[in-house]
Amino acid sequence: MKTITRDFTKTLKARLAEDLNFMQVVIGPRQVGKTTGLEQICSEWQGPSLMVTADELVTPNRDWITLQWRRAEQKGPGTLLVIDEIQKIPQWSDAVKYVFDRDRRKLKVVLLGSASLFLQRGLSESLTGRYEIIHANHWNLMECHKALGWSLAQYLKFGGYPAAGELIGDINRWQNFIRNSIIEPVLFKDILGLSSVAKPALFRQTFEMAMAYPAQEISLQKILGQLQDRGNVTTIKHYLELLEGAFLIRILQKYTGSEIKTRASSPKIVPLNNGLVHAFRNPADVDSEPDWQGRIFEAAVGAALAAVSGGKLYYWRDGKYEVDYVLCLNRKVFAIEVKSGRRKNMNGLVAFLKHYPDSFPVIIDRDNVEILLQATNVGKLFREGKVL
Repeated sequence: MKTITRDFTKTLKARLAEDLNFMQVVIGPRQVGKTTGLEQICSEWQGPSLMVTADELVTPNRDWITLQWRRAEQKGPGTLLVIDEIQKIPQWSDAVKYVFDRDRRKLKVVLLGSASLFLQRGLSESLTGRYEIIHANHWNLMECHKALGWSLAQYLKFGGYPAAGELIGDINRWQNFIRNSIIEPVLFKDILGLSSVAKPALFRQTFEMAMAYPAQEISLQKILGQLQDRGNVTTIKHYLELLEGAFLIRILQKYTGSEIKTRASSPKIVPLNNGLVHAFRNPADVDSEPDWQGRIFEAAVGAALAAVSGGKLYYWRDGKYEVDYVLCLNRKVFAIEVKSGRRKNMNGLVAFLKHYPDSFPVIIDRDNVEILLQATNVGKLFREGKVL
């Protein structure tokens, strides 16, 4: 695998070079190169640096943060301090606020985390006005092509987990890696280790059910009816929100133009990496089952749209009419229909435009999907009209 430099590291380098001294917070899923990127930055840093992780601490506490801060300060002014998986430490945000406010200009500070829900909760509770967020998203098609030589077909099957990329010649081995090295740590370390989940077995089943219906609208009642360990709709909704907070899925609500009505709809579940889906199903099904190929194609498009900074993503349905995705960005509404090659009429798009005549229709198909999946800034494509 060839080494590449991800965009988030370029952004981080530029910010660390500034005189402004905000903490930089890098958030994103596991196994997308956050730690590797920071190791590279530390090795190139023109001055002292200290990189530590809370991921493997047996009994983490806020005193550990104070200790690392002192270690960095002892190295001298301008030291770069990087703390990985900081959300694992109870009351971490209060501890960081205390040591950071003592002297903001002594250190350059970068915090990393892979559980957005818990990380951002701490940021908003104690650190308002002291940080900037940088997103390290799943790898796009261009990055997988440069590093692994992947085609569109391989990207649709295996998603964007680079560490697993060299295992695709042995599907069982690849699936075991995805399940054991990515899914299990996220479910049990990043989520169950940080939140109260009354029924872990039901939680796991909820995740597997979400992977079985990629990019499909599904009622929570239907999910509940297919699970072995029964709970209630409120519990399932909470579990899906935890999965979303760990960058595994995006929950889309129905677009109505009304926030109140939107939240009352059945959600559409979009896996943020097709590798998660095929950890439980043979990737070869993409080649042999046209309907499944269409779902996977639509899921990959949805994952790319979910990464649009500043955008809000929905789906739309009115009776028999539907639109795959609705992207609200910069006060514009884009109605997005995905065509993978399956026979699909445009009646839903026509119906949507009648309801919302000021919206912009977009069709994503085999001819332009690579433009979308290769883009490092998907929102820019829409703002500049490059996919219209």
